[in-house]
Formats: sequence, structure tokens, C-alpha cells
Amino acid sequence: MLSLLLLVNGYCYIVPMFKVSNKNLEKEVAELVLNSQDLINSYMLNEEKSDSLYSGKIIEVTGFIKKITFLNNRNTIILNSNNESFGVICDVHANEVEKLKKLKEHQKIRVKGICKGFLKDVILLNCSIDLIPNE
Repeated sequence: MLSLLLLVNGYCYIVPMFKVSNKNLEKEVAELVLNSQDLINSYMLNEEKSDSLYSGKIIEVTGFIKKITFLNNRNTIILNSNNESFGVICDVHANEVEKLKKLKEHQKIRVKGICKGFLKDVILLNCSIDLIPNE
């Protein structure tokens, strides 16, 4: 009985967090605009309040690239924060792969994605990339 309850909870709460729609957000208007450090700080201070502000919404985040990965058919950018333990994981939309290949670590960029919440890092899905000058 307990395993059935855990299975149902996992399906209802965890699986939707990682579902990705194929909607390209490049031309969509962001509901909120902030930098990666402010987003992470918000979640670290009050995860419940931050989820109510950001989760499920299209947000635009500016930050510096910590790492770029191309693993398991997932193209991902991790944006830095002042805390080495936390970052913003940006799952990049398939249409953005050519832009992604031109990026370098420590480059400043702007991404737009659907916020899915906080699991040690803030998770953004379906991200589009907007290159901005490295300052």
C-alpha cells in the first residue's frame, strides 16, 4: 500500500516537474526578468514563496555561464551564483542548439525559460538563448 502511495505521489508531483513541452519560447514575453543570483537567493530565503512567484511562469534570467553540457539528448547551461553549491540549470530548447554550441564558460547571457522550481538548483525548461555582450 505504501509503495502504491509513493508511486502515485511520484507520478503526480515529480514527473510533471520534468515534462518538457516543445514550445519555443524565443518569441514569448517573459512574465518576470531577473538575474541568476537574485533568483537563487529568493529560493534560498523562502522556497514556498518563490515557487508561488516563479514556478510555471516564463522568466528571463541573466547570468554568467558556469558549465555547458550535451548529455543524454539534453542540452544544458548552468548559470553561476555566488554560492558554488547552487546555480540555475537551463534545459535548452532543441532549436537553440546552434547558439548553444557557440557559447563559452564565463560568458554573460540571457535565457528565457519555464521555471519548474528548486531542487538544489533552480530549474528552467525549454530555454531560448539571447546573447548579450560579455561585461
